[in-house]
Amino acid sequence: MSLIDRVIGVFSPEIELKRVKARHQIRAYEAARPDRTHRANRERRTANDLTKVAAVSLREQARYLDNNNDIVIGVLDKLEERVIGPKGIIVDPQPLFNDGKIATEFADEIRSKWREWSVSPDVTGQYTRPILERLMLRTWLRDGEVFVHLVKGRASGLKPVAGVNFWIEALEPDFVPLDRNDDNSMLKQGIFHDKWSRPIGYMVYEILPSIGLKTGKTKRVSSDNMLHIKHVRRLHQVRGHSLLAGVLKRLASLKDYEEYELVAAKIAAALGMYIKKGTNEDYDPNDKADSRELDIEPGIIFDDLLPGEDIGMIKSDRPNPNLENFRNGQLRAASGGVRVSYSAMSRNYDGTYSSQRQELVEATDGYFILQDYFIGTCTRPMYRQFLQMAILSGRIAVPGNIDKTTLFNAVYSGPVMPWINPLHEAQAWNKRIRGGAATEADWITASGGSPAEVKRKRKTEVDENKELGLIFDTDPANDKGGNNSASFSDDEQAENDGKKRPSK
Repeated sequence: MSLIDRVIGVFSPEIELKRVKARHQIRAYEAARPDRTHRANRERRTANDLTKVAAVSLREQARYLDNNNDIVIGVLDKLEERVIGPKGIIVDPQPLFNDGKIATEFADEIRSKWREWSVSPDVTGQYTRPILERLMLRTWLRDGEVFVHLVKGRASGLKPVAGVNFWIEALEPDFVPLDRNDDNSMLKQGIFHDKWSRPIGYMVYEILPSIGLKTGKTKRVSSDNMLHIKHVRRLHQVRGHSLLAGVLKRLASLKDYEEYELVAAKIAAALGMYIKKGTNEDYDPNDKADSRELDIEPGIIFDDLLPGEDIGMIKSDRPNPNLENFRNGQLRAASGGVRVSYSAMSRNYDGTYSSQRQELVEATDGYFILQDYFIGTCTRPMYRQFLQMAILSGRIAVPGNIDKTTLFNAVYSGPVMPWINPLHEAQAWNKRIRGGAATEADWITASGGSPAEVKRKRKTEVDENKELGLIFDTDPANDKGGNNSASFSDDEQAENDGKKRPSK
């Protein structure tokens, strides 16, 4: 207890007790107290206050880096590859009959119509569904959010796709004004809410205002027809912020630093040599030798030096030998803030098989989290709306013995963890299936395929091979005891070769 506390205690023991108690609470957590080496920065604003102040700036900075920073371009490209992939999110319908069995033919009908619709679902007619999904993902992560308008029914200027009156209109966050608020109508940052803070409508610009203008004609879109994919880190956050928010400064500064080093290296490469004149007494301003021109070329032998002169080289410490280590350290720190691995961000794949696989496993968990969020907020509601509209338009007929509660059942999958060593991975899956710990469908899904599609193609292939008399190691009839290699008896081999068994 300090002397001041004791003096105060003489006049007011209660105040003394509060001071001592407060001091003990601060000392319980050193990080709570600012000092000479710890600034203890704090954030007291709400998530929406932060969004109001910073969201637009973060969005614009991220867009600039996506145009000009190779590292950011590579990060977003990698996230497109690992979250959505070249095929887009795969949807495998799983409707059931009333007896609990999968309605295979009905599922095939849905799958076929979904593939046909996926060729051109965009209102602009420019993008297939996989391309549109990758663009929406990039917008979501770079800008912090993306809006997806579900256009249903008859719409002026739009023709049905695959006979279904359903289209997708993807909107960048600029289309929903961030600065529109009205307590009376429960409008917060361009989104209408009910008393439970549930979105019920969106204020959307019909035409995006020009730069510098904040007004324009808007329309209200019901939440039933709008999907909002946003990146948030706090509860009650109405609008999203860029995934790159925490690393924008680091990556922008790193790019600047590399440019400075490049300029320094160019300057160093442009420097040459000089002639040392000896002492000051040796200098003669009237000496015409000072106007000499030296033609420098590789292997030159210069013998035109005057007495007391010498040639010196201007030395430089560029290029910086520590640049690569410093850059890699910065990228390693930044990779943790954008859910990608250091190897994927730096394109540095040095290391052992074990370390590479461990890094891949940990990074894949991050990709799966983003994938799950995208499926839950975009692909699943999109597919369900499509199926509903396809049924209403008569393009898909529902059999009478279908369990209606399972009509929208489906399995959603995207890119899976790639295999570093395909042989080892395949052997491991083979053992898991034979040991009852996994199914063939699990294996196909883990390979990034659709189980129903693969089995359909496999059956077609086996039947065609049988019809043509072709025999391969993968034919089911050749699989003996779980081995992929063929094993035939003498009679079987002779029959396959079209010959009679030789007599013994």
